[in-house]
Amino acid sequence: MCLGYQVKALPVSNIQAEGRDDDDDEIFVYMGGDQVVPDDVRRVRIDKSVTIIPRDVFYHREHLIDVEFHDGIEMIGKWAFKCCRSLRSVKLMGVKIIAAAAFYFCTSLIDLEFGDKLETIGTSAFQFCTSLRSVIIPSVKTIGKRAFATCRQLTDLDLPEGLETIQERAFSNCHELKQIAMPLNCNCVVIAIELFWLCPKLITVDLVGGFHNTVASLHLDSWRNEMKDEINHINQVLPNTDARRKTAEIKQWMGLVTRRLNHFKVEHKAMLKEATTLLELALWKADLNEKEEGLVEREGVRTTRGRRKRARKEICITSGASIVIKNVLPFLELK
Repeated sequence: MCLGYQVKALPVSNIQAEGRDDDDDEIFVYMGGDQVVPDDVRRVRIDKSVTIIPRDVFYHREHLIDVEFHDGIEMIGKWAFKCCRSLRSVKLMGVKIIAAAAFYFCTSLIDLEFGDKLETIGTSAFQFCTSLRSVIIPSVKTIGKRAFATCRQLTDLDLPEGLETIQERAFSNCHELKQIAMPLNCNCVVIAIELFWLCPKLITVDLVGGFHNTVASLHLDSWRNEMKDEINHINQVLPNTDARRKTAEIKQWMGLVTRRLNHFKVEHKAMLKEATTLLELALWKADLNEKEEGLVEREGVRTTRGRRKRARKEICITSGASIVIKNVLPFLELK
């Protein structure tokens, strides 16, 4: 029975010592339903008819090395592969939901690949996956409590722009974690309690998404430079921050960056509005002078004040300013 981190992972050499070559292993085809998975199964192919891997189905299959998933699988159930301590590779390209403890204590898992349909990673889903070194998640909305806690070899973590919630201690006790990439414009700005608890080597935080394009579009060089300094500040202070304080430091930094960027966006909008007004007046005045000269030539001395007033109104309408402002200036707006 899988009791926790104290249980030692089954060495790969012991598995091969049984006298069977990995390439010669018979592949077990999982069809779903009430099918019973043999305790000594080593290689599995999930049948195309299966869209949900049910609860417990591969629980504690210690000899299981490889599972061939297909893109139509939408959900991995609770404890589905818990304590599969020889499982090396998992590719979940079509999966939307990974339930609680689905791959808990898969201590030999090295190759982990997600698709762009993933929405939820449940509580402790990959906790104690102690061989994982790099995790790239292209799409997810919610990461549950302790989802990747105690992944002791994890060094790099990339989180997607669409992330909405990270729950407490999701990446705690990842002793080798050095670099994370995460979004700014999501609910993770209010970072969960002790998210990076006891990650002493965490020294680099990068921001992902359209944030950098927004900064690059700020009107003044001084604004852009100040934002770049604010963004880089976290990577200057993290190396000297206590492991128990890193989450709080990151949380405070993200709040400052957000507030500063919002300030500059307001200033940018005000400056753009002023420029829009000046452009409208300039276009109108240029067209007015040109057309008034033509009006004088046509009407001569008989041109009345009323005629000039009506002409100015027509010129304002046809000056082109409204077209420029409507179709050109919006491209200068910040997202």
